[in-house]
Amino acid sequence: MKLGAYTACLHDRPLEQALDLLAELGLTSAEVNTGGFLPAPHVPIESILASDSARDDYLGLYDKAGIALTGLNCNGNPLHPDPAVGTVQAEDLRRSIEVASRLGVKRIVTMSGLPAGEASGERVNWVVNPWNTTLLESIEYQWEVLVPFWKDIQARAADADVKIAIELHPHNTVFNPATFLRLAEAIDSTHVGVEMDPSHLFWQGMDPVAVVDHLGEWIFHAAAKDIKIYEDSVKINGVLDERFTRIPLEDDPLPVGGRYTVTRWPANPTWEFVALGQGHDNAYWTRFLQALHRVDPDMAVNIEHEDQHFDRVEGLRLAAENLKAAYTAAGI
Repeated sequence: MKLGAYTACLHDRPLEQALDLLAELGLTSAEVNTGGFLPAPHVPIESILASDSARDDYLGLYDKAGIALTGLNCNGNPLHPDPAVGTVQAEDLRRSIEVASRLGVKRIVTMSGLPAGEASGERVNWVVNPWNTTLLESIEYQWEVLVPFWKDIQARAADADVKIAIELHPHNTVFNPATFLRLAEAIDSTHVGVEMDPSHLFWQGMDPVAVVDHLGEWIFHAAAKDIKIYEDSVKINGVLDERFTRIPLEDDPLPVGGRYTVTRWPANPTWEFVALGQGHDNAYWTRFLQALHRVDPDMAVNIEHEDQHFDRVEGLRLAAENLKAAYTAAGI
């Protein structure tokens, strides 16, 4: 098993410095962004596609740092009805498959995507609970869009011998085991599976360890990402909390495609991302790693750091320490 980090939290520095930091923290794996919501400052995509020497020089940076490049990340919404988002991010995913093939990387992390609720829709529409047929019709339409797209991605991934790992993320058509298994059956999947990111499973009420055991070999890749649930706030507002607000453009909010940006979290959220170990203890992460090891002893588990209470390095360091401690305790 390889323990590492997704380098998006280190986009403020060159790749070489990011890899050196991972090595300093005792990590051996890196996952880098190749498009989608975020740019790709750590991957010279065009150079890698065009030049063998550029590809070899790039891979040499990992060899020099003693870090394995275990995954590319192209999280985004390839099915967004706005072509400034969906068309662009769909092409990012297709291009990422080409890049992975060139680099010999066998895993790409992404999201299933979410269309509008109807053919004429201009905005995405995530239906949480289709208790009437109006809502069910939206989901039925979305699956009509989803399946052909993912049949094509499955074929491309199989041709390139690359595994696509879908993060089970809310605001996507595929967001839990049931929706993933429905997709896998619909596309006759061999090369589309799951990235086990436990963070969004926690707040939906799932147990990631149980999900790993349930999905088994469909788990292709994993993230080490924690959340903290604030029970007093949940008692009042539940976990489906929509009290987010716009960040003024003058405050430079993070763009996520087209004209869209991230929003500001509530001051007293029902849950939030925290550094690994701040929401769930070492015993939990020990069981999580043991479950992943039962599926694939060589699986990469990469930290995704989004805790706003720590700076980039401090939070990553804390997460690395806790992940390594859990790995030691796991005895694997």
